[in-house]
Amino acid sequence: MGEIVRAALFQTQWTGDKESMIKVHEEAARSAAAQGAKVMCFQELFYGPYFCQVQDPAYYEYAESVPGPTVERFAALATELGMVLVLPVYEEEQPGYLYNTAAVIDADGRYLGKYRKHHLPQVKGFWEKFYFRPGNLGYPVFDTAVGRVGVYICYDRHFPEGWRALGINGAQIVFNPSATSRGLSAYIWKLEQPAAAVANEYFVGAINRVGVEDLGDDDFYGTSYFVDP
Repeated sequence: MGEIVRAALFQTQWTGDKESMIKVHEEAARSAAAQGAKVMCFQELFYGPYFCQVQDPAYYEYAESVPGPTVERFAALATELGMVLVLPVYEEEQPGYLYNTAAVIDADGRYLGKYRKHHLPQVKGFWEKFYFRPGNLGYPVFDTAVGRVGVYICYDRHFPEGWRALGINGAQIVFNPSATSRGLSAYIWKLEQPAAAVANEYFVGAINRVGVEDLGDDDFYGTSYFVDP
């Protein structure tokens, strides 16, 4: 990529309900576009709380088809803004088949495809195997208006094989939407994405949630950042 591509990440606190959370992200996308951003990624499971702090089937209701209502809503926004969007959502493929997914929308509003998180923690505060099946779509890289975009989600970042696969598949920028809390994570958060960028010669956008939610004591520390190759 010869030209400079202005990119955006968005970190925020849970608002308390899905519709207001979606509106916060719509406003953020408009703000980023006004500042010249041509590609933007939201945080992991962006329109909900990080419900994996508890194991409660009530949160299955946050799952929807991909593409589906939220993806279509943001596809219209992507068209309006002329911006590539990476949307980390809770996907229901069919009843009982649920994934931690990110949809990729091109700047003209076309749905290009999705990535499904492969590596799922199952420890206190992060009961992900209660909610998701492991990803089964490999490590796709999407040809977008801003170049070749890949996605790797949160806990995936601890596993170098996927970073490598995205590089081999031609990624120029990889987004890593996350929900990661204080403790050991904060130290390796500063190491893993720069290491992946250097090893694989692409840009990385690392996104993290902010704050403590009602469901547990995970303290999401934000500190989203970009790193160059």
